[in-house]
Amino acid sequence: MIYTVTLSPSLDYCMTFPHVTAGQVNRAQSAQIYPGGKGVNVSILLARLGTPTQAFGFCAGFTGAELCRRLDALGCRTDFVEIPGETRINVKLFSNVTTDLNAAGPQIPKEALSALLGKLTALKEGDTLVLAGAIPAGVPQDFYARALRVVAPKGVRTVVDTSGQALKRVLSSRPFLIKPNLDELGALLGHPLKGTKEAVRGAQAVQQAGARNVLVSLGKVGALLLDEEGRALLGHAPQGKAVNPVGAGDSMVAGFLYSYLQNGDLPQALRMGLLCGSATTFQPWLASKEDILALQKRCPVEITGLSL
Repeated sequence: MIYTVTLSPSLDYCMTFPHVTAGQVNRAQSAQIYPGGKGVNVSILLARLGTPTQAFGFCAGFTGAELCRRLDALGCRTDFVEIPGETRINVKLFSNVTTDLNAAGPQIPKEALSALLGKLTALKEGDTLVLAGAIPAGVPQDFYARALRVVAPKGVRTVVDTSGQALKRVLSSRPFLIKPNLDELGALLGHPLKGTKEAVRGAQAVQQAGARNVLVSLGKVGALLLDEEGRALLGHAPQGKAVNPVGAGDSMVAGFLYSYLQNGDLPQALRMGLLCGSATTFQPWLASKEDILALQKRCPVEITGLSL
């Protein structure tokens, strides 16, 4: 089973406009409400690929209840800790530019954090745990590291998609996979990175600090995988018209795990991760399995080995 953790999930209210003018009434052409949050996105994409998944996290109030209802309808099992307040609603405006208005989530009590860690004790060898998203205000920056210390002795495969101190503190627990983008990797190392060669050197540095496999998303270029076998692989992203980049990185994580758990082949996992991430970029929301298979048929992903 693949489990995900989203500390600050949301309902995302997405509206499309021909254009937006500040200070005036703007009328949307269309509007949709989607479940949101990085771990939530991973679970949804996995469910669409037919992989069993369960989402952990926190929910609050009637918005939290609606979040769980929508996830259940999408085939995702949920086991959220209920907390006071209301699960946040984010507003995303799509016009000639994309504007995100992200709300602050409810305060997470210490006892709720302990309850979530308690749920992780049920995971067992062979399970996979995905910790995704920023650590919200009021939650200790070592929370992900604490979660890894709960599950690592059980033989649980761990994946971390976050940044800053939260990412730095998990490295010593030797997560199976981390997935920074190039800017996040540079921030972790204290200096900006440019190009594939610098991305490889940055990935080597965090691998030496403990990460077993490092997947670096490179935007339109594709993604770099430095695997625990010592290979540096560059996956070239399929080309297409970008519609909405929200959830692309989460889709990449889901596709990578979906493929890897089928055959243990890391290059194939990189290929499927890129297909899923790109397919989502080309859609208004997260890609369907049909979207991914159509893209796979139309634009096979090329993998290039890089010299170290």
